[in-house]
Amino acid sequence: MKSFIFDIDGTLLDTEAMYIKSLQAILHERGMDRPYAELATTFGIPSRDALIRLKVPEVEKVLALWGPRTQAYRETVAVYPGVKAALQQLKDAGAQLAVMTSKQKFEYERDVVGEGLADYFTQHVIAEDVAHGKPDPDGILLAMARLHADPASTIYVGDTDYDVRASQAAHVTFGFAGWNGKQPNGFTPDMTFAQPKDMLKLL
Repeated sequence: MKSFIFDIDGTLLDTEAMYIKSLQAILHERGMDRPYAELATTFGIPSRDALIRLKVPEVEKVLALWGPRTQAYRETVAVYPGVKAALQQLKDAGAQLAVMTSKQKFEYERDVVGEGLADYFTQHVIAEDVAHGKPDPDGILLAMARLHADPASTIYVGDTDYDVRASQAAHVTFGFAGWNGKQPNGFTPDMTFAQPKDMLKLL
């Protein structure tokens, strides 16, 4: 593999508590008490899709509140152990690194830039860059175009069914970020990395 494209949430950054606790608080204020575990089943998929899957009423109103509310839980965000070291080693070995995420620009700057991850990547694709988000392949295809990457030597590393489907549609290998402590839910990855350093074996 020569090109590594990464998802962010649940892959490089542990952001689950930030998103789920903020949603839980918003729903509570609107008279809907939903268990954390139930809400967390949708973590990692686009926010609108998550609300629809959870059958939350007034999706657009809740969606407008959700992004700004996450700021109150920003201190819960952390880079997964071993991620920065692995990214540096991949970069030093000559691999091309990019991110492709459903995050909006303000979230990318707050979380990816804010946690010191942006400098590892030569390209990044965010929600505003594509007409269709995951599971459509647009974001991965754009990242590959910017990297001048060959699909045969490109891997997309993520953690959800949406990531798998986007990878398949873009005809690239999918690697599961198993270091996040979760098991694949409803999908079979091409490969699983128990630790970030395991990605170096692909070089």
